[in-house]
Amino acid sequence: MTRPGELKLPHLFKPGQIGKYPTKNMVKYGACCVSNYNTRDGYITPRELARMRVIAATGAGIITNQGAYPDPLGEGKSYFRQVALFDDKFLPQFETIAQYIHDGGAVAIQQILHAGRYGGIDLGYCIQPSVVPQTLPHFRPPREVTKEQIRAIIGQHADAAKRAIRAGFDGTEVTSFMGYLLANFNSRFTNQRTDEYGGSIENRGRFMRELIDSIKQATPEHPLVVRLNGAELMDRWGGNSEDECFELMQQAVDSGVDMISVTVGWQEAPESSIGRDVAPGHWNYLSAKAKKLFPNTLITFGNRLPDPVMANQCIADGVFDYWEVCRPMLADPELLHKAAEDRLDEVRRCIGSLNCLSRLFRDLPYTCAMNPALGHEVEPEYHVTPAAVKKKIMIIGAGPAGMEAAITAKRRGHEVTVFEKGDRIGGSLAGYAANDLARPDDLISVIKYYETMARKMEIDVRFNTEANAKFMRSILHQFDVCIVAAGSRTDMKAYRHIEGHEQLVDALDVATGKVTPGKRIVMVGAGKIGLTLAESLCKQGHEVVLVEEDKRIAGDVMPSFKWRHSAWIEELGIRTLTSSVLTKVTVEGATVKNGKGEEIFVEADTVIVSGPRKANHDLFHEFQWMVDELHGAGDAVIARGLDAAIHEGYRLGVRI
Repeated sequence: MTRPGELKLPHLFKPGQIGKYPTKNMVKYGACCVSNYNTRDGYITPRELARMRVIAATGAGIITNQGAYPDPLGEGKSYFRQVALFDDKFLPQFETIAQYIHDGGAVAIQQILHAGRYGGIDLGYCIQPSVVPQTLPHFRPPREVTKEQIRAIIGQHADAAKRAIRAGFDGTEVTSFMGYLLANFNSRFTNQRTDEYGGSIENRGRFMRELIDSIKQATPEHPLVVRLNGAELMDRWGGNSEDECFELMQQAVDSGVDMISVTVGWQEAPESSIGRDVAPGHWNYLSAKAKKLFPNTLITFGNRLPDPVMANQCIADGVFDYWEVCRPMLADPELLHKAAEDRLDEVRRCIGSLNCLSRLFRDLPYTCAMNPALGHEVEPEYHVTPAAVKKKIMIIGAGPAGMEAAITAKRRGHEVTVFEKGDRIGGSLAGYAANDLARPDDLISVIKYYETMARKMEIDVRFNTEANAKFMRSILHQFDVCIVAAGSRTDMKAYRHIEGHEQLVDALDVATGKVTPGKRIVMVGAGKIGLTLAESLCKQGHEVVLVEEDKRIAGDVMPSFKWRHSAWIEELGIRTLTSSVLTKVTVEGATVKNGKGEEIFVEADTVIVSGPRKANHDLFHEFQWMVDELHGAGDAVIARGLDAAIHEGYRLGVRI
């Protein structure tokens, strides 16, 4: 029976075909790099199998398994716990994953990932077409590959493809995404060879053409997907132009690939391709160009495209054939099912915080800010199961931590009441989200999700109700459990020693509109709150000076997003005083002492403090002897960020 959402999104849910394999819809789950859930020597673990069982149930018509390196030496290995496919000994777990995917009704594709310039993680060196120095210090020094090595690498890819087919996969995929080996040969930046594999674009594409031909000969009845850059974003380093990228796509088409996945960017690119600062749909023009140039080749695309409605329209307009999804399905594995059932308001949207990449680039298993269960699917403790004992739970605070706990506990059968001193769901996130220079809609979507779920699940949320000892005594007999999720606040007491501290303004009061600042502003604290607000105020026409005690700004910002704030500060011309502390405030401005002991006076109409933040520990002490179970979650425990709040709220809700 056709579900209501399928009628609204007919192009997304229509059947398709890749090679000889029919697909139930026009959605391809992307490989999403690697998970880092596996062993150091390349074996797939139960943790990975449990995750892939969830992915296999997403409803996508094509599902791509994460990239496996094809060489026994590990020159292609990009992450400590990347899976391997250079030997038959690895096949049993690949067979299990292929079966999961087929059980879910999807076409199974295995990605082969040789990292090239970004590989050799266990070796102390990497290989690439030419010795081009690394621009990022954490990658290994390069060695130039010989022609003999090139032939061996191509053979290793073909052998890995054959193994994937023997394991039960229907086809294979080779990727240049993020600047891996295929991209290294294609790009003018990293390919400076003078033999037949370098120089002209025809020569630079020779490795790719031979690779495609070798895999096609090894697996002639099975489709081959190639992920190629529509834009490298490497102009600063002398990389390919967009026109050159499409010339290389033409070579791939002429070589007989069945599908091209259009991608954007390298790890070294000085601008974002998938972060929250990129508007959804921004890169669609690249896939539209590919579809126009190569009408007879399947085009799949999904960079910064988290919305099924937009994807449906893109397919209708001929922008691409298949919507390639990865991070949106990590954030919400039920995304497609909710779309098919016309429940898009219940989707946990990927907000582009890049928590996943931040962890991967530090050799950690990836997790998702929005999906606390990701990576823990193998653990029964993370499953939402009926509560053994139904309890009455009170939650203090309707921010992300409190609402996550409320929704999860309610799903388990508990009776939940949320007390919020403000007049809406969201806590301090509501104020700061509106000032986000990246994409306010992404952060606001978190709040909208909690509002929707509270309404649909009929969770009792009582606004304008401040919990304190007196209030608690009046209702304590009604509840078995109390979860304190009251967040944190700016520690204004930390400035009492400063002359003129009475004139200081709390950043949260500015963010929520309670205080209107003057034209000239000094912002004390260049963490994520201070930066977000300073950037927003500057954009509104204020003159802002940042004062930061540490040597660098953005100390508490997600690692993969620090550069973005630095770039904004430079673009907006915000003066920044690091290694500096506030010493005095007057009606004329602020006095600051720098690391050399020099005093600097900054003219200002308003001096705003954004930190330090103090967790709301008072309630723990007040409630300690008033309730059977007392727990804390999020910033009420220790001031951190959105991902910690969501994860802790979920863990409490799923275990109480």
